[in-house]
Amino acid sequence: MATSRPLRTSAAALAATALLISGCSSGSSSPDGEASPGRGTAAGAQRPAEAASLAPLPAATPATLRPYYDQKLSWHPCGVAGFECATMKAPLDYSKPSADTDLKLTVARKKATGPGSKIGSLQVNPGGPGGSAIEYLQRYAPQPAAVRARYDMVAMDPRGVGRSEPVECLTDKQMDRYTQTDVTPDSPAEVNQLTSAYRSFAKGCASRAGQLLRHVSTIEAARDMDVLRAVLGDKKLTYVGASYGTFLGATYAGLYPSRVGRMVLDGAMNPELDSRTVNLNQTAGFDTAFRAFAADCIKHKDCPLGTKSVDDAGRQLSALFKKLDAHPAATGEERKLTESLATTGVVAAMYDQRAWPVLREYLAQAEDGNGRGLLTLSDSYYERDPNGTYANQMYANPAVNCLDLASAFNSPAQVRAALPSFRKASPVFGENFAWAALNCAYWPVKPTGTAHRIEAKGAAPILVVGTTRDPATPYVWAKALAAQLSSATLLTYDGDGHTAYGRGSTCIDKTINNYLLNGTVPPKGKHCK
Repeated sequence: MATSRPLRTSAAALAATALLISGCSSGSSSPDGEASPGRGTAAGAQRPAEAASLAPLPAATPATLRPYYDQKLSWHPCGVAGFECATMKAPLDYSKPSADTDLKLTVARKKATGPGSKIGSLQVNPGGPGGSAIEYLQRYAPQPAAVRARYDMVAMDPRGVGRSEPVECLTDKQMDRYTQTDVTPDSPAEVNQLTSAYRSFAKGCASRAGQLLRHVSTIEAARDMDVLRAVLGDKKLTYVGASYGTFLGATYAGLYPSRVGRMVLDGAMNPELDSRTVNLNQTAGFDTAFRAFAADCIKHKDCPLGTKSVDDAGRQLSALFKKLDAHPAATGEERKLTESLATTGVVAAMYDQRAWPVLREYLAQAEDGNGRGLLTLSDSYYERDPNGTYANQMYANPAVNCLDLASAFNSPAQVRAALPSFRKASPVFGENFAWAALNCAYWPVKPTGTAHRIEAKGAAPILVVGTTRDPATPYVWAKALAAQLSSATLLTYDGDGHTAYGRGSTCIDKTINNYLLNGTVPPKGKHCK
């Protein structure tokens, strides 16, 4: 059972570099007496175009924040050879900074290797929310070589994530049980079991994370990025964000438009959408991705979903889920493959078309009663190690999402009323996604953000990248964000999978590299395959 909306799957497990999102937007309390960032329509709003625009913060740094902007980092070798790490202090609450409650955020970098003159620092964020930027950097900093040569590659795990004061909620055994919870309840008793699981999860987060839960919003994380920019000695922020990282980057641009340097937002989100619309859009996005997989699968004689049609393949997969709901499949270990875990495994494979052959194999195994393969995909999605240990992403994800936007639904009755629209968006995943969107209804902290537009008037040219059949960040979101940002150019990748940069398109990679290295913005309407 996903903790919110679909997240990222393990790049190592699927030989993919893309990191995924869980839909959200942002907001926070007014800091230091500054004008509060613009607030938009409440969750459930039907006209997102009416959302207010995020207001920039004053250009001058408040005196109360000067100690953070003036701090010096102490770097030391860490992790992979050639990397350095340091700890940066940030206020828990920007409206009431206090050394007694400061957060310690971990930063990693790999210095520019040359040849060529150094351009500056390039901050990266892989998405989530909850994805470790440091882990991402240490795995993929060697690429692209041309960019690495000219920039110090820098990553900071956002507050509440990875090595930066990580949010914790459940024990590993509790998380095992949580992920197996039935998210397509067929009876009042199963509805009660699902809501009880959500309540227990939220209670665990409240008891283990404490006050941190109130201060992990996207706006606060964006403000941390500006502190890091200053501490690194950069006058402007150069940034590459993927998936949720696009929302983080766009939020930075909205707050600090004059400090935007070269910014790539790949797999873009639309911040003017309320939570229910985000979830419904993602449901349709995953249906699009599944239909692309199914169209490929039925071309193979051994397709476990048959060879008749895409629609029939969807019916076959739904039948498999229903069978697993009644009789979970053996996996060779204590855990069995439930409908929930199987759905998560299939969803995980939708993020990268290179996983499609593996998914065909694992679906065939599941049809024969062997659930081991799909369980492996599900574990990669949940970042569960073979030893049963979970990373913190599944805890940080709802912590950010439920603070950034009000819950998509406030009761099981609201979910039931919305089921027809979700089933229409995806006959295969709709019911699961609708019930999964109920989790924030039981969150222990009230949301501080609402939907809003981000215009970032006065910002330098920003490059927004969208993939036409992206499951997690539908292409329409990239078009919408590019239209909102006053200085944005949209770059389109006609392809499958989540995000585009570094995933095999020479056209995409050359275009983005040219922008990062030379500041060259591609022509309007540029498409790549």
